[in-house]
Amino acid sequence: MPDGDRGLGIGDQRAGLWWLWLSALVLVLDQATKQLVMASLTPYQEVIAVTPFFNLVHVHNTGAAFSLFADQSGWQRWFFLAVASIASGVILWLLAGTRGRAVFAIGLALILGGALGNLVDRLAYGHVVDFLDFHFAGWHWPAFNLADSAITLGAGLLIWDGLWGKGADTQRRKDTGDP
Repeated sequence: MPDGDRGLGIGDQRAGLWWLWLSALVLVLDQATKQLVMASLTPYQEVIAVTPFFNLVHVHNTGAAFSLFADQSGWQRWFFLAVASIASGVILWLLAGTRGRAVFAIGLALILGGALGNLVDRLAYGHVVDFLDFHFAGWHWPAFNLADSAITLGAGLLIWDGLWGKGADTQRRKDTGDP
C-alpha cells in the first residue's frame, strides 16, 4: 500500500476529483447547521451551554479567521470572496492532477468544502455565521463553524502528507536523486 494512503484502503486508481463528494458533504452539513442556528438562536443574545466548556451561540463574522479585519469598513467582504473563489479554483486544479495521494486529496477536499461553505455565507449574508464557542476559566476561543473546522482539519492533513506521506517521499526522492 502506498505510504500516503497507509490504513485508508485507497489505492492509486482514484483520482483526486473523486473526493469532491467530501467537499459537497462538508458544504451541505455546514449550511444545514448554520440554518439551524439562525432559526434557533438570536444573534449575540442567546447562549446554549452544552458542557462546562462548550456553548452554542449565534455570531456574525465579517472578517477572516478569529475575526481578523472584522472592524473594517466593508472592503474585506469582497476581498475574502475573491480569495475564496481563487483558492477554490486552485484546489480543483490540484485535485484534478492528484492520483494515489488520498491524504493530500482528502485535505484539499475538506478545505474546498469549508471555503465554499463560508463563501456561500459571504454571498448570502455579507458575513459568516459562527456558532461553536469553546471556553475555559472565562477565556473564550473565537467562535467558529463546521466550515472552519473542515479547513483546519484539511490543513492538518496537508501538513501530515508533506511531512510523512507521499508528499514527503517525493521531496526526499528529489533531494537524494532517487527515482
